[in-house]
Amino acid sequence: MQEIVPDVFTWSWFSEPHGYNFNGHFVRHPAGNLCIDPVQPPAADLDEIVAAGVATILLTNRNHARAANILRSRTGARTLIHRDDAAHARGQGTGIDGYLEVGAKIGPFTVVAAAGKSPGEVALHWPERRILIVGDAVIGNPPGRCSLLREKVMDDPPRLRRSIAALLNLDFDVLLVGDGISILADARRRVAELVEGASATPASRPRSPPTRDR
Repeated sequence: MQEIVPDVFTWSWFSEPHGYNFNGHFVRHPAGNLCIDPVQPPAADLDEIVAAGVATILLTNRNHARAANILRSRTGARTLIHRDDAAHARGQGTGIDGYLEVGAKIGPFTVVAAAGKSPGEVALHWPERRILIVGDAVIGNPPGRCSLLREKVMDDPPRLRRSIAALLNLDFDVLLVGDGISILADARRRVAELVEGASATPASRPRSPPTRDR
């Protein structure tokens, strides 16, 4: 594992079909260590996580159960997800022990609504550290910038765009992503650029003058 910012560690595996990393995060905290959207860790990293201990596994969305069951069985941690995504996760065989409620505090994080890709998508905000962790709401690709998944995998693209715009009400400088490359400085500006680009939908862009057939 790599300590990406103090007390927050990450590990990754590269997705060939997507062309970028899938990331898990481990947060060391006095109130209980947390794992967020854990991908399958290498054996040495898994042993390190188990030795450190995990109190709670947080899933930001229905598709990020990933290796949660493995960590849950090895550490005895509870796995939490928003209730609107819980049925899908359980249908995929994920053990769920409770729910993430928007506005609730889990360790250092406040749970923030980020619905749109799925109805129960959430983000996790650590205000004192100005850190925001996202799952599928925002992708860190290409490196240093933010993007969205393809609309065909989103339940409600307009709702997702509204959710991302609302994230700009938060104070954050670091964006840790479940997919792609995390942004460790000036991340709010990168999200603002994404919001500005996403608002320029085809319907709102100036129309080009018609061209003649050739």
